[in-house]
Amino acid sequence: MPKPQGFSYVRRPDGTVLITHRERAATTLRGGRAEKFLAEAEVGDGQLVMARWTGAYKIGNERQARSHPRNR
Repeated sequence: MPKPQGFSYVRRPDGTVLITHRERAATTLRGGRAEKFLAEAEVGDGQLVMARWTGAYKIGNERQARSHPRNR
């Protein structure tokens, strides 16, 4: 599976976190979810963490999954 690219995040003064993908807003996190994300982003691979938090981690295998017997 290829590694996700093009994600970035901005921590705003009011405590929210804006995650963007290729300079377009992907999601906004507030409160406890924002804090959890920041803690996870500092420790792990930032691109993979942001892809997982935005739901954009399925890259390249959607076509194969569609034909799987479980998904028919």
